[in-house]
Amino acid sequence: MPSEHASAELLGALSRLLSALTALDRTFERTGRGAVPAPVVAARAEVIDQLSDYVIPRLVQLEAPLLTVVGGSTGAGKSTLVNSLVGEPVTESGVLRPTTRSPVLVHHPEEEHWFQPDRILPQLPRTEVTTNDVYALRLVSSDLVPRGLAILDAPDIDSIDADNRQLAAQLLAAADLWLFVTSAARYADQVPWDYLARAAERASSVAVVLDRTHEEQVVEVRGHLARMMTSRGLSDSPLFTVSETQTDESGLLPRSAVAPIRTWLHELAGDPMGRASVVHATLDGAVRHNVMAAFDIADGMDAVVTGAASLHAVLDAAFESSSAQLRRQAVDGSLLRGRVLSRWQEFVGSGELLRSVEERVTRLRDRIVENVTGRRAKSDEVLESVTEALQGLVREHVERAVRDTATGWTDSSAGASSAAEEGLDRVSREVAVTAERLARDWRDRVVDMVRSQGADKRMSATFLAVGVNGVSVAVMVLAVSSEAQSRDRSLALAERLLSSIFEAAPAAALVQRAATALLEVVGTPLDAERRRLGGLIDSPARLEALRDEVRGAARQAEYARHLDFFADGGKHA
Repeated sequence: MPSEHASAELLGALSRLLSALTALDRTFERTGRGAVPAPVVAARAEVIDQLSDYVIPRLVQLEAPLLTVVGGSTGAGKSTLVNSLVGEPVTESGVLRPTTRSPVLVHHPEEEHWFQPDRILPQLPRTEVTTNDVYALRLVSSDLVPRGLAILDAPDIDSIDADNRQLAAQLLAAADLWLFVTSAARYADQVPWDYLARAAERASSVAVVLDRTHEEQVVEVRGHLARMMTSRGLSDSPLFTVSETQTDESGLLPRSAVAPIRTWLHELAGDPMGRASVVHATLDGAVRHNVMAAFDIADGMDAVVTGAASLHAVLDAAFESSSAQLRRQAVDGSLLRGRVLSRWQEFVGSGELLRSVEERVTRLRDRIVENVTGRRAKSDEVLESVTEALQGLVREHVERAVRDTATGWTDSSAGASSAAEEGLDRVSREVAVTAERLARDWRDRVVDMVRSQGADKRMSATFLAVGVNGVSVAVMVLAVSSEAQSRDRSLALAERLLSSIFEAAPAAALVQRAATALLEVVGTPLDAERRRLGGLIDSPARLEALRDEVRGAARQAEYARHLDFFADGGKHA
């Protein structure tokens, strides 16, 4: 038997491996956007199940009874065989197919504690009554079962019911010993041999029972079956034969029909060294198989890392392009078009505003008040039109970035074909709200700048005539055109207006501050959408770390397995 230190080392390594594989949950759920190959997904699920159901619980309790799982083809007589091996009816034979009932585990009354929910097969709830819940494990105690042995009647491995098939595979993977039951009519079927091939690959302990075979067929069928076992790596597995015979009133086969199997199992149960040898052989084979599968999963993650990098590259390119264009168009005069330009020209009146201000001294007071009131109403219209145009520009570039990302993901070899179907080509509802808020916040910030810088100018005739909003309009239209290659002639009027209030240098500085403030916030909705879409795919760095953790845990487990092996004197491999 392995030393306590070696088993502890192996247990810790396998627990780390289980944690590393479990941490891949989020990644492996995203096969539509993550290019996780289906075989890798299936391998991960299988390794997690076997580590959780069998390997780790068995390592924790090496002294537990030998768990013999009786499995096989539909109609092979598994339940009848289990009842006959025990010596009393403990499980119901299925008349209709598929049989929908819980699997049955039979054990000695004094060994029930080994099969509590926190031990072997911890994921299956326990019950002591017959139930149709296929995932409930029914525990039956019987004095006829020797200490050191437990027998589990599993569903058909070729059941037409998917739940039955899935549970059968799970139970067989949790067996110390698989008692495979077949018949003369079914022994050459492909599905059972697929399971047997996997058992041989894992070096699992297997015994085969040729059941329900007429006497005249025994020699021929048994010989053919033995050759098939040899060719598939099962030459060392015991082969038993149960001839076709009548059952008694309790549904049991004659004791003589099952005596060789029953004797063999009872001898294993009564021989601690023999039982330990079977357990260690199966356990070591399971550890080796799962460690190798973990390396394959880590290798499969290479494609996932590459795929994630590709998706992030698409995302980055789309948003960086939109961000660069948005920042450029926010200040190159693109906003000073259409309705904005029309409102601005109405406000400045092709120079009429400045002329009215310059002539203010010769006007009557009531005429000045009338003129100022009208100008202020028009300045509000310009403020609103600039705000709306800025919102529209932001939304336009966010929508383009999201659309380009979705298109790139759809076309990507990383497997993002579900992008459009999932609505990823549409911006989130928050974009419109955020765009409106940033536009209004920028407008208010400009107004505050004007109010602050013009604190000592407010009593000037020009400031009074135009008002805070009028001056702010001039600052905003100049800010959104600060990098323009060519300017509308009406912008010269805005420069003259500001210079007449603040002088040229302070006026230019004010406009620059407004433009800088705009560039600081204009990309906010883009950044939010970029984070949203980026959150739908894992970062390559995170995936690399997960992959490396799986690979490192597998290496540690392989080292610990060899340590366990040498501590046992090389008696199991």
